[in-house]
Amino acid sequence: MKESYIDILNIRRMAFEAVAKIAFENRPITDIALEVFNILPGEEARYRENIFRERAVMGERLRMCIGLDARSAADTDAVTSGLDAMDYDKRIYNPPLVSVIKIACEACPENKVTVTDQCHACIGHPCVNVCPKNAITYTAKGAIIDQDKCIKCGKCVSACPYHAINHQKRPCADSCGVKAIVSDELGRAKILEDKCVSCGKCIITCPFGAISDKSEIYQLIKSLQSDKKVYAIIAPSFVGQFGPHVSPEQIKEAIKMLGFDDVIEVGLGADLTTLNEAHEFVDQVPGGKIPFMGTSCCFSWKSMVRKNFPEINDKISESSTPMIYSGKQMKKRDPNCEVVFIGPCISKKLEALEEEVAEVIDFVITYEELLGMFLAKEIEPSEIEVDEKMMDASKTGRYYGVSGGVAEAVKKRIHEIRPDLEVSMEKAEGLEECYKLARLAKLGKVDGKLIEGMACVGGCVGGPGTVVDERKSSKALKVFSSESIYESPYDNDHIPEEDKPDDSVLVKN
Repeated sequence: MKESYIDILNIRRMAFEAVAKIAFENRPITDIALEVFNILPGEEARYRENIFRERAVMGERLRMCIGLDARSAADTDAVTSGLDAMDYDKRIYNPPLVSVIKIACEACPENKVTVTDQCHACIGHPCVNVCPKNAITYTAKGAIIDQDKCIKCGKCVSACPYHAINHQKRPCADSCGVKAIVSDELGRAKILEDKCVSCGKCIITCPFGAISDKSEIYQLIKSLQSDKKVYAIIAPSFVGQFGPHVSPEQIKEAIKMLGFDDVIEVGLGADLTTLNEAHEFVDQVPGGKIPFMGTSCCFSWKSMVRKNFPEINDKISESSTPMIYSGKQMKKRDPNCEVVFIGPCISKKLEALEEEVAEVIDFVITYEELLGMFLAKEIEPSEIEVDEKMMDASKTGRYYGVSGGVAEAVKKRIHEIRPDLEVSMEKAEGLEECYKLARLAKLGKVDGKLIEGMACVGGCVGGPGTVVDERKSSKALKVFSSESIYESPYDNDHIPEEDKPDDSVLVKN
């Protein structure tokens, strides 16, 4: 979506910018009713069949930016209804995180095979010949599919020499690796909360922008305007997100211009994750305490395992994620501060609600939401002059943002602890592949290995909250990683010695 769904991206950014402006300018929160008309002026629709539906959808999107639920057409209250309960300077979460904006959903067919006008009515009619249910009838005007008989196997689609048969699937449901999207009574998309792991793939694949997550930017900005100390911790994948010529240091300074007291790399926490996961692997896997170990960084991966493969949940590393370790470091430096995680991931918003995590992470926003804040304050990172270099993390800690980066970092550290220990890795990117990897693990097919699951294709650089295509940001991240002065996370002098695990207690198993 980053490169091709540009209109939807613009709509989302306009919504984030509008809400951020209201907060920064200390205007009444009810001004979102006015912003609907500022964003969509005039009488002519730009994106949908009429301006009234466009404004209704935008109103629900703005409500979600404040943290409220998106409503259906059956709800007749004003767009400002319930906003008073959200006008605070602290995180307020009303589940679920990800919702379908019902009035924006086009009720796409879930699964349908149809013959298009490209059919040439060929006398070979291979579509008829390969159909296992005799659902296709040959006529002189072309093939006809009996939808009651069709089982959507797709054999006719592959057999047609003219590519005249189309297998249409609902984009959001087809992209969901845990099959958490079905239809409601009106044929619109419906998310099954007991299955959803908030990876956000449905958000970026819906071509109508009908699915969204809730935001915390309004409450965050109110916190920035208070007398609290507020620090930002930013995930490794931030490089390249705000333009190819914008340096990491410029992004850091731009964030501080929003009102943050300081910014550090989450790569610092990634180094702690590496140190602890490597220690954990050496201690438990070679000696057979556990058959394999999975990395812990991706919360959607961990949630998927919890919900679908509880038998292997205790094989996922018990080490904290980079976000948690970074938050702990900031709270150690200033116990009364507030910590804001900025990253590519929406499921981190749920991770931050878990009991032990809520103590160290106060807000979570994405790069897309951060961009909305920049726009609201008219901050252009590329125009900022900076001299100081960011240097909070090691080379491998910074490379956590790409698929395989976590496992590779842990493997390198294991080799530093035990040069004699050969470590075999297995990785999966994308929730569907993660599901397959977890199934193999359950069947004992990855014993002895270090396995990494990343719910987003490409790793964190492909997250739903990113601004640019993952191929561009992964290149920028590779350069940023190479610029670190710390070869190993153990060399990172920003980490207190008492926070590093004691690898000397590990013995050969």
